[in-house]
Amino acid sequence: MKYVLAIDQGTTSTRAILFDEGLNPAAASQDEFPQIFPQSGWVEHDPGDLWASTAGTCRAVMERADVSAEDIVSVGITNQRETTVVWDKATGQPVYNAIVWQDRRTGEFCRELRDAGHVDMFADRTGLLVDPYFSATKVKWILDNVDGVRERAKRGELLFGTVDCFLIWKLTGGKVHATDATNAARTMLYDIRKGRWSQTICELFDIPMNMLPEVRDSAADFGMTRGDLFGREIPIYGVAGDQQAATIGQACFEPGMLKATYGTGCFALLNTGDAPVQSNNRLLTTIAYQLDGKPTYALEGSIFIAGAVVQWLRDGLKIIQEASETQGLAEQADETQNVVLVPAFTGLGAPYWNPDCRGAVFGLSRNSGPKEFAKAALESVGYQTRDLLEAMRADMGGETGQAKLRVDGGMSASNWAMQFLADITDGPVDRPKVLETTALGAAWLAGMKAGLYPGQAEFAKTWALERTFEPAMAAGTRDAKYAAWKRAVENTLAL
Repeated sequence: MKYVLAIDQGTTSTRAILFDEGLNPAAASQDEFPQIFPQSGWVEHDPGDLWASTAGTCRAVMERADVSAEDIVSVGITNQRETTVVWDKATGQPVYNAIVWQDRRTGEFCRELRDAGHVDMFADRTGLLVDPYFSATKVKWILDNVDGVRERAKRGELLFGTVDCFLIWKLTGGKVHATDATNAARTMLYDIRKGRWSQTICELFDIPMNMLPEVRDSAADFGMTRGDLFGREIPIYGVAGDQQAATIGQACFEPGMLKATYGTGCFALLNTGDAPVQSNNRLLTTIAYQLDGKPTYALEGSIFIAGAVVQWLRDGLKIIQEASETQGLAEQADETQNVVLVPAFTGLGAPYWNPDCRGAVFGLSRNSGPKEFAKAALESVGYQTRDLLEAMRADMGGETGQAKLRVDGGMSASNWAMQFLADITDGPVDRPKVLETTALGAAWLAGMKAGLYPGQAEFAKTWALERTFEPAMAAGTRDAKYAAWKRAVENTLAL
């Protein structure tokens, strides 16, 4: 039996999953790592933790499955996007912690960029909004605020990369400094139409272009792992940012196909084909995947807080011990109460894009308790998803109206949350048999490049439905609940 090793480096944990010749998960290993919050709105990771958890879970899953490096044909990597690492290319030592995609420290600089009239230029070239979310302003912050770093960068001593790029560099022993088009498209430095780094933007940010990695296809040769890591060298053949990897894993290869992944945040991607669609509703234009030098584009809506709202119930309020408890609590909640939670803990993403607002709760009564908070937390994810779908329909002229929503990620396992999602969006929600679609997408890219797995058309036929959730909520109830959500968001933005 031959295998593909998929590395899924996420925001709160790293997983390694072995997929067999039939694209079935054979074994998995997972490690959580610490989150670092130096100030309000700042989020960091120790790059050493990212690397140690990656190497550790890879070795652990091989041992668990009794698989040697000779049995693994290739490695695929999928990763938290936008998170920024700058390191010394001679020593591999990071010059600062990784600044995480959730981090909002560059909000003031982004306001200066918007006030200076740069918004249209960024939208046209990168498909992105001017926001702290993306990598470019994080790189600039490191260059501006860490002693001596800008001078070292200008001397060609430092490298920049998103997490995939950093892991490739570590896995190959510093031989390869490369990323794929999906990750490059999330930096706010990459021209998605011309397929190259933008010199204009790099000069605006005073970021030396010699720091930037080479950009390759999502299925490409990213070098060989060091022989001492796993017993022999293994080729790295697939790389995609986590949301794009999930789009691939959901086989959303045709224009109009739509998926939403529920992890720490929620990210909905709509395949728009070979032409980028400029959003008029504050969505992002991005690259869904790039194969054989040809990019396929997508509209994306990003929700900053989805599964993280359940973590907040557990770690912040301490009203649950396990995420799975939320479903039982929500089922028992008082139906006469309409508690609305706007989880803007790090601002609001699409379609609002306000980095400064913070979370709020509305509709509390004397009887509100853990059950109502759990229900409001799960409902907040459904409401935010509807916000994204409404924006996508507006951008596409209503063409996504009949599109089924394919869901994945940890929260998609909650029947209650997925039923509410179908109810509040008034559309069917399809949940696949394999929920590990992010790792599956990375595995397919790597295995397809290695010749182990079939091409797009055959792979799409393997997608299997586990359950469809059909809307069952009365139209009047749906409208009233969504109107209450919109009022709550409006009041949150005004706080």
